[in-house]
Amino acid sequence: MNQTAKVLIEALPFIQRFYNRRIVIKYGGAAMEDESLIHSVMEDIVLMKYVGMRPIVVHGGGPKISAWMDKVGKEPEFVQGLRVTDAETVEIAEMVLAGTINKGIVLRINQHGGQAIGLCGKDANLIVAEKHTPTKMDENGNETTIDIGYVGKIIGVNTQPIITLDEAGYIPVIAPNGTGVDGQTYNINADTMAGEIASALQAEKLILLTDTRGICEDAEDISTLISTIRMNKINALIDEGIIIGGMIPKIEACATALLGGVSKTHVIDGRIPHSLLLEVLTEGGIGTEIIR
Repeated sequence: MNQTAKVLIEALPFIQRFYNRRIVIKYGGAAMEDESLIHSVMEDIVLMKYVGMRPIVVHGGGPKISAWMDKVGKEPEFVQGLRVTDAETVEIAEMVLAGTINKGIVLRINQHGGQAIGLCGKDANLIVAEKHTPTKMDENGNETTIDIGYVGKIIGVNTQPIITLDEAGYIPVIAPNGTGVDGQTYNINADTMAGEIASALQAEKLILLTDTRGICEDAEDISTLISTIRMNKINALIDEGIIIGGMIPKIEACATALLGGVSKTHVIDGRIPHSLLLEVLTEGGIGTEIIR
């Protein structure tokens, strides 16, 4: 069989399986910075749409936020993988995420033949949030809270704007912020938001693009990649220091999605060209899948 035909035929069962199914994609990392990777991701999203899947994009943009903070003389600070966000930083984050980055992604998808529309968590009260206060153990073994500013914990998702756009044939592209019941704007971790949206929609899949091959037992050795993790093993991997830093919100997002009824979640390397298609349309996939 012709090699091209063989590849297409091998993709057929996956196209059939995921036809008309919603797939939430968290877009971030190097795939947002490298020009060739940007085109690769946009092509993947548009192809998924044209073969009958229903992609929904939630994006990050941390490096660009940090760059703008640097311009105004602010030093980025992170706690447990989350950006410490004061009043000035939350304004910078909204400007960069809901403005520059969101509209840039919409433009790129449209240029590749898709029809995308940008949203943020404020639109139609899509995301209702409250102040997130993470905890840590002090030197005496007591649990204490940490104030990281205007970082939001999602307490409600209004899926109707997403569903309306999706059912009309558009690709929703969503920036990660939300509003408190008091009208306060909150910055929200994009992985966390993608997990909550996937859960609320009961999507077929949640796919997180990262700058690593997935979850490795040894972060420096890709041969130690863990291809499948069951949800009940997550806490042990965090305790063992295998899941650390910015990977923690990603894995917690996967757990949120799975508990909400999402069939499978995936952490994949966005630095690999066409990583989305390799994950969705091949038997072996790439990266790490987290399952119930």
